[in-house]
Amino acid sequence: MEEILDKRHISVQKCYQCGKCSAGCPVAADMDFPPSVIMRLVQTEQKAMEEKALRSETIWLCVTCETCATRCPMEIDIPGVMDYLREKSLNEGKTHPKAKNIISFHRAFLDSIKQTGRLSEVGLVADYKLRSFHMGQDVGLVPAMMSRGKLHFIPEIIKGRKKMISIFNKTLHRKGGQK
Repeated sequence: MEEILDKRHISVQKCYQCGKCSAGCPVAADMDFPPSVIMRLVQTEQKAMEEKALRSETIWLCVTCETCATRCPMEIDIPGVMDYLREKSLNEGKTHPKAKNIISFHRAFLDSIKQTGRLSEVGLVADYKLRSFHMGQDVGLVPAMMSRGKLHFIPEIIKGRKKMISIFNKTLHRKGGQK
């Protein structure tokens, strides 16, 4: 709790477990713990409970849609808490096994932006497929998407690409090199 307050300026202790975050969450049915339970696990300040939160699938399924924060009567930035827990889970090597594909997609997305300054769909998909080992999945869609002009093999690169790379490198440096 103190760590989240210090690093993200979010006061988890303000949560009084009304459950509005969980009731409004569009993906709560697929989570192992609803958002209100994650908040409670963090509030306990017990190592075992923090461990449950860090190893949960919930923090990876959160789509940061802000519905929970909008519904929260205490205006707690719950997506910020989830983001912090994801970062800590990655740094400590405690990610849920089912989060592998989510992490692969996230890294492929950021690498595409870093390299071109924009999202390159072909680069994103190719990178994701290599990271996740889902090589053959969706291959049948490529011809139709290309014929409709939805996929471009040559990515569009922004001017000032070096500045974009510099921003990424500064951010990684501040976070201790975690990608």
